[in-house]
Amino acid sequence: MRVLVLGASGATGKQVVRQLIKRQINTRILIRNSATLSKDIKEHPLVEIKKGNINDLNDSEMNNLLLNCNVIISCLGHNPTLKGMFGKPRYLVFDVIKRISETVKDTKVKLILMSTTGYTNTLSSERNSIGEKLILSLLYLFLPPHRDNVKAANYLIKNIGKEDGNIDWIAVRPDTLVNIDEESSYEVCEFPIRSPIFNAGKTSRINVSHFMAELVSDDIIWGKWAFKTPVIYNK
Repeated sequence: MRVLVLGASGATGKQVVRQLIKRQINTRILIRNSATLSKDIKEHPLVEIKKGNINDLNDSEMNNLLLNCNVIISCLGHNPTLKGMFGKPRYLVFDVIKRISETVKDTKVKLILMSTTGYTNTLSSERNSIGEKLILSLLYLFLPPHRDNVKAANYLIKNIGKEDGNIDWIAVRPDTLVNIDEESSYEVCEFPIRSPIFNAGKTSRINVSHFMAELVSDDIIWGKWAFKTPVIYNK
């Protein structure tokens, strides 16, 4: 098995790589030339490092990046700066998910997307209150990263769906992300059990990474959540 982690130099991506290493899983990562990695990741024999900007890869480079990868995990996101929030690329996550799905269309792969509880899976009969609808609509209109997350999850659900013979996917939805050094108890739910707007919970990045690594390494857990958008909360 080989897992490709995108966004591996980010706060959650680093934790995902460490969880895969703990499970002795070969891991390939793509990072920008300017990105920094801690020594435990950079020098680990199970980690293969490729450098570059995924938006700039040509078709041949993208094929090489995805070559022999059984699982692809996207922890991509927008930097919390003015340029990162409102500059280009506006649809970083959506564009990458779409391009990956088109590139691997003839190869059997599993795809894990780090999404958000701000995404409402209406095809699973999830509904928002009037207040939630109003605020989420404003976020969609005026906050490009939120719009990007919605478009990426919608692409998995509506464009790939369950009928694609080669791509199995899961969109993991953490609530408010927090940094905690150690794993703790967490629960995974099919639907949000609290309002992401008016009663948001917390999810540690290390717990998100633990759950993603469990999806990779345990076929039973994968089968339970395949083609779904599980929500993860710290207990």
